[in-house]
Amino acid sequence: MTKDPLYVRFLYETTPGRTLLKTLARPLFSRRAALFLDSPWSRWLIPLYIRLHRIPMDSYVSERYRSFNHFFTRKRNCLYINPDPEPSHFISPCDGYLSVHPINRESRFCIKHLDYSLEKLLRDPVLADRYENGLCLIFRLAPHNYHRYCYPDSGLAVKQVSIPGLLHSVRPAALKTRPVFLENARQYTVIDSEQFGLLVQMEVGALLVGKIHNYGDRLIIERGTEKGYFEFGGSTILILAEQGILDMHQPILNASQKGLETAVTYGEKIAARKSERV
Repeated sequence: MTKDPLYVRFLYETTPGRTLLKTLARPLFSRRAALFLDSPWSRWLIPLYIRLHRIPMDSYVSERYRSFNHFFTRKRNCLYINPDPEPSHFISPCDGYLSVHPINRESRFCIKHLDYSLEKLLRDPVLADRYENGLCLIFRLAPHNYHRYCYPDSGLAVKQVSIPGLLHSVRPAALKTRPVFLENARQYTVIDSEQFGLLVQMEVGALLVGKIHNYGDRLIIERGTEKGYFEFGGSTILILAEQGILDMHQPILNASQKGLETAVTYGEKIAARKSERV
């Protein structure tokens, strides 16, 4: 995992930083930051951001950006979006860094050194029970990643849930001090999928803006179809799979067992359907 920059370590690992963070995370500050990033005055940030994160702009649709957020939510050229075509292959919903965690309802499960109850994460005890002994896939989107995401399988969107919360950072240093998923605004979709049983796909917002934009009016969904996008802010996607459904790539599991993340890309095969379901 990459080391956090100095400003992130200052905010989360020092007393003055945590005091400042209380102000930064307030809704009023977040709204003002959003207004600036949506304004033409934020365009000067674009070339700096591209250079800093070495973003290959030739892979994106060419257009004149109205604001930094317009740039941040840019669309990738369709020639560069090629989801794995095999239906029994489970694809990554986004570009990012993946870790895989077994779900244990009795002992709770740990994400980046913090224990979470699945019931508290979902705010739905009945739904949480379905995923005991299943898998939790966590995709962390870095600043340079493409911030649009897709559905990993076709099926029916049987439930849409939106949970408001205090916007808070999802960078690694933040996860050592505060339970990110209990403080962040989050949205999730329950998917009755064609190949992989009942899935939950959750998006989590982050510090400053972290807005989540989902196309929530869809009942019938298609594998590889765009589900939504994040505005500026480090962001996270979670996918919950029931027991005995996913056969994960062994290198991904090996890395996760060592506490490491694996870089993945939008539409890439990361698992397969198990031939025999439990």
